[in-house]
Amino acid sequence: MKLIFKYMKKIGLYIVLAIFIKLLGTVSELVLPSILEHIIDEIVPTGNLVNVCIWGLCMFGTAIVCRQLNVIANRRAIDNAHKISYEIRQDLFDKTINLNGSQFDDLGLPSLISRMTSDSYNVQSFVQQIQTLCVRAPMMLIGGVAVAAFMDFQLTLILIIMLPILIAIIYFIYAKGIPLYTTVQKKLDTIVRIMRENITGIRVVKALSKEDAEKTRYAKANEDLTNSDITAAVVMAVPGPLMQMCLNIGLSLVVLYGAYRVNSGAIKPGVILAFLTYFNMITMGVMGLSRIFVTMSKASASAARIALVMDQDTNGTAEAVNNEACINDSNPIGSYHIIFEHVSFNYGTGSGDKEDFNGAEREKALNDISFTLKKGESLGIIGPTGSGKTTIINLLMRFYAPDEGSITIDGQNVLSYDKDTLRRKFGTVFQNDMIFMDTLHGNIDFGRSLDEESIASAVRDAMAGEFIDSLPDRLAYRTSIKGANLSGGQKQRIFVARAMAATPEILILDDSSSALDYKTDASMRNAIRKNHRDSTLIMVAQRVSSIMNLDHILVLDNGRCIGYGRHEKLLAECETYRKIYEVQMGAMEG
Repeated sequence: MKLIFKYMKKIGLYIVLAIFIKLLGTVSELVLPSILEHIIDEIVPTGNLVNVCIWGLCMFGTAIVCRQLNVIANRRAIDNAHKISYEIRQDLFDKTINLNGSQFDDLGLPSLISRMTSDSYNVQSFVQQIQTLCVRAPMMLIGGVAVAAFMDFQLTLILIIMLPILIAIIYFIYAKGIPLYTTVQKKLDTIVRIMRENITGIRVVKALSKEDAEKTRYAKANEDLTNSDITAAVVMAVPGPLMQMCLNIGLSLVVLYGAYRVNSGAIKPGVILAFLTYFNMITMGVMGLSRIFVTMSKASASAARIALVMDQDTNGTAEAVNNEACINDSNPIGSYHIIFEHVSFNYGTGSGDKEDFNGAEREKALNDISFTLKKGESLGIIGPTGSGKTTIINLLMRFYAPDEGSITIDGQNVLSYDKDTLRRKFGTVFQNDMIFMDTLHGNIDFGRSLDEESIASAVRDAMAGEFIDSLPDRLAYRTSIKGANLSGGQKQRIFVARAMAATPEILILDDSSSALDYKTDASMRNAIRKNHRDSTLIMVAQRVSSIMNLDHILVLDNGRCIGYGRHEKLLAECETYRKIYEVQMGAMEG
């Protein structure tokens, strides 16, 4: 709940104003039965029609004022709640896109989506209620009891006796609600995950005729969510009838005892009528408190889930990293652009999960990897699937921090860089990159406000100009596109153009030419060598032909370096590399 009140403070004046207006509206509502009692017991018996009309108009005016004040308060409360939910969603999105790889893995994409949608909506509903129902319900309860006690204390004692029972029921709602709704939100995360997997992989599902299997899987998750939601709803619904029963018993006692007191002349009939109206208000107040605590239970569970993301440290290590530890006496650090020194890493260590299902220590994704690159040099990385090629890129760009060893760029440990400063050094094509719902120009520029010549040059170097110019509407870079409109090779050329457009210090191409034909791949590599010679190039590839002419080649297997050097050296000394070369080049010649 601290998170909710933190955001409420930001617009505290507007919230106070909404609460004050709601307070006035509730007070005017509480006045109405007293006016009615006065008319029945004091004005009507006099037979003065003018006074009856005057007091009737007074009651009508009070009702109009009450209605208008409540409408204004409710509108302001809705506006304030939407402002707060907007800020929460915005901050949650900002935090999410700055999470590091380990944090993102621990939280999970489906859970992050549901926190930004259903959880933020639950908070919004509570913020709205806290300005309206949280004012009206207690005022109805406390104000109704106070006014009723002033009118007839003996009748009011019946209500006071009921209050401890009602309070106990309300406490039950709050104590049981939070864990139940936390479970519901976790089940919702599972639903979102399955939906995302099927929407993203719909072609695979259809191609393998797995529709029925996926329907069954979704139905199981949907059933779990529904059962959890029903359990929560049933448990939270039990107190309502109990409270209503207690209040009805109290109302019956009030009618019986009130009739006795009227008959004995202790009170007037108007008091009973007004008292029953107040009892109805008190009933609404109690039921309103019940609703508040149901909403509060949902909001508390959701706010805790949101706070878990908000509290993540996305600034990286706060400690100054000792760069001297990375200096190699035989090769001064200043002569190298990039240094990997004895780097080891395994996924899942951020959450403390260092063992597999059998309790054995997990195999490391990278194990004691070292290499150096001078500015403008090139490195090719090759190896079987799962050998750790992409992990090197993830560590270099500080999506994850190494478990052991150090990584330096320009003599500075990557962990000590400002994150934005570090990543501006890179132009990157990821293995599973994506086209955004934008124009071709927007996908290449990507909000960096690059000049037209830089974009045009990157398009030429990526061999993308030919297919762009052949588009039917001839709008070139301004053509609005969807990812599905482009082939795999066309997408990859757009990705490469995006990476090169800003002329980065370090150009990373992670399996960026797998969908290209050999001729286009070779032409693109020649353009990169010619026009981006000042950029340090790291290329992850499956094809030997893509990396054989680079300055250095790193051969990986199961996270270990099994070969490092130039093409000729590896052919002579690395059996794995030689076999890959013979298979691929033999196939090309054949």
